[in-house]
Amino acid sequence: MTDQPTEQPANQTTGATLRQRLDYSPITARRPLALPGNARVAVWTIVNAENWRPTGPMPRTVLPPPMGQPLLPDVPNWAWHEYGMRVGFWRFHEVLSARGLKASFAVNGTVCELYPQVCQAALDAGWDFMGHGFVQQPMHRVEDQKAAIASTIEAIRAFTGKPPRGWESPGLTETDETLDLLAEAGIEYVADWVLDDQPVPLRTRAGEIVSVPYTVEINDVVMTAIQQSPSDEIYRRGKDQFDRLHQEGATVPRVMAISIHPYLTGAPHRIKYLEMLYDYILSKEGVVMWTGAEILDWYKEQAR
Repeated sequence: MTDQPTEQPANQTTGATLRQRLDYSPITARRPLALPGNARVAVWTIVNAENWRPTGPMPRTVLPPPMGQPLLPDVPNWAWHEYGMRVGFWRFHEVLSARGLKASFAVNGTVCELYPQVCQAALDAGWDFMGHGFVQQPMHRVEDQKAAIASTIEAIRAFTGKPPRGWESPGLTETDETLDLLAEAGIEYVADWVLDDQPVPLRTRAGEIVSVPYTVEINDVVMTAIQQSPSDEIYRRGKDQFDRLHQEGATVPRVMAISIHPYLTGAPHRIKYLEMLYDYILSKEGVVMWTGAEILDWYKEQAR
């Protein structure tokens, strides 16, 4: 590794720190990694649980406002998300539990107080809690990132008994300083850097932090909320994604992420396609179903 980034100079161009975080490394020319049992692919699921504050604009909308004028409170769009926490989450919990799978649980810090039954069910199921911001808003809009990160970590620690090891920023957003603040707060891995099929070390002023491969491809926000794909898209696209990674993993092991939100894939007409995707993946050999923390531990052991 080369020198770690230092404080961003006041006159440094926004975004200039990104290329300072890592060197270019083609996946075909790296030190070999090996998954247990000669597995080809490590698959992890990220369940996102968020606090959409009804006092402000919604992070996303399913129903445009009448006459194109945003209105507060935005009852239909707030309720769209709330359905996910009241109903959709429990479909996820049933699907994963029935298959003996554990998720990584990307949770806003305030969710621990607002939806304690949801968090308790995730904790009882052995899910890997990740920080996901204190509330659902871009990191660029957070007045004091250091305080918000600390509050998120403390909320999760108070609920689970231990601080989170991982972090996924709301909307994968980061300022030039976010990664440094996360590392200084003790976060070990992040899911914001969607740039590889293997874990990648990133430089910070507090030492290395690991990017665990996340996805904007097998991600229901992209497929459903943005692209408005058919209900079965998570199965069709997820199967194709898995097949290719499984093929390539015969020579170079890969990581596949499945990112889901209760208000999207937790809808009645979509949930069976998530079940179909898991059943397809589980029918194949050479696969390990892990959490983000388990992928991190494997990578650290391999990198020694």
